[in-house]
Parts: sequence; structure tokens; C-alpha cells
Amino acid sequence: MPRFKMTVEYDGTPYVGWQRQENGHSVQSAIENAILSLTTETVSIRAAGRTDSGVHARGQVVHADLTRAWVPYKLRNALNAHLAMAGESVSILSVEAVGDGFDARFSALRRHYLYRIISRFSPLAIEAKRAWWVSKPLDHEAMHAAAQTLIGHHDFTTFRSAHCQANSPMRTLDRLDVTREGDLIEIRASAQSFLHNQIRSFAGTLKLAGEGKMTPADVRAALDAKDRAACGPVAPPEGLYFMQVDYPEDAGSAGIDAEKLLQHVGEDE
Repeated sequence: MPRFKMTVEYDGTPYVGWQRQENGHSVQSAIENAILSLTTETVSIRAAGRTDSGVHARGQVVHADLTRAWVPYKLRNALNAHLAMAGESVSILSVEAVGDGFDARFSALRRHYLYRIISRFSPLAIEAKRAWWVSKPLDHEAMHAAAQTLIGHHDFTTFRSAHCQANSPMRTLDRLDVTREGDLIEIRASAQSFLHNQIRSFAGTLKLAGEGKMTPADVRAALDAKDRAACGPVAPPEGLYFMQVDYPEDAGSAGIDAEKLLQHVGEDE
């Protein structure tokens, strides 16, 4: 069956999260329903990463197996038409035909996330549900300094949800940068994979550093504690964006390593 790689953007506000669930409408269901409406095929699509309710995406990647060999841009346009008719807050940015060796989740080399904080005294109007409003002043340089203590290969037990299904808390964090432009503070994180709530846990802890309540040494001590109680409050979902996924150039034809599959079971954000 022809396999298609799709890059997807969505506003996570009206959804229960990426994954199909019985307790509400999900992004996965929205896309699968659009495929069903277009092709009459019931398919199960796989995504590069699961996102929680309220989390947004600008570059989520999914793959779907369809019976028809669609021209990619026609499939993109047709799916977007069906998503629009259904009133979904989802857009298919691009579609690419790939080989059956490509897997949106397990072929990924690196995932990139953004967390947005708006630090100002007045509440958000236009940016409501698009960023975390923090009414106190934050020192982004102190946040960045604290963030650098988390870079590298570590046991991230402190920064993962108690409900995380990953087999191991060990992860390699490639990037955790904090920058500021006006009232907007951006936290950018990159790694091959993340634990459940890992970035939101980072953001909540780094906020404390920005308030002067934690030093870089305190943040490092929290990491070394391997204790969820040492983590700051988990930041709300509306500030988090799944930005991009990197794949090897030959991901469409390469086979999937079984050991790699096991290493990433349960990963999500």
C-alpha cells in the first residue's frame, strides 16, 4: 500500500490531545475522519510524538497507508478541504510519498519543541491559549544559565510525569535555550525523544530560576535528585508547540531497527 508522510499544524485547544481517546475528540481522530470522508478507508495513522490536550503543533509529522497512489499535493488539498468542512483546527502543510520503511515515530532522529512564556503584568487577550502568562518579571538570562545544567545524557526522573510510560528515564538533551524579545520568552528544546511532560516540567522549573527562586546549582541538584518532588510546577499546556522532526535522508526506504522501537515505547510530551 502507498505510504504518505504528512506534516501537520494544529491548534490543540479544542482537542483532548493527539491520541484517539474515548473521552473526547483528538487530533488523530480529526485527520482519520478526514481520510475516511475522502477515501472511505478506515486507517490508523502514526505520529512522530503524542501531544497532550491544549498543546499545539507547527510541524507534527504523521504517516498513513492508503490504497490509492495519490498525487501528494492533491491529497493535501483534498484532506484540508474535508478538515475545513468538519470545522477542525488542523491543517495539512505538506504530503510526501515515502517507502514503507518510513515510520513517522521510529524513523525520527530528533524532535524540536518550543515553549512560549509572555511575562507582563496585564493578562493575555490575543495570545490567550497560545502562551503561558506569567505576571511576574522573569530574568531570561538566569533561566538560560539554569537550562544549560540540564544539557546532555541524564536520568530525567525529576522531569517526567508519574504517568510516563517510557521504559527508561534516560534521555539525551541536545538543546535547551532560553531567549527573550520584549515580553516574549522562548524556550527551545531538541532531543531524539522526550519523556511525558518533560519540557513542561523544564519550563516550570526554569520559571522559578527566572524569579530568582532557584539557581543553576539548584536546578542541577533537582536533576541529580531523580525525584519528581524536586521539580518545579509543571507549566500549562498552552505554551507548548511541537515544531519540527528531523529524519535521515533515506528514512523512506530504510528498515526500522527493532531495538530502536523498544527504546522509544511510551515517549510523548
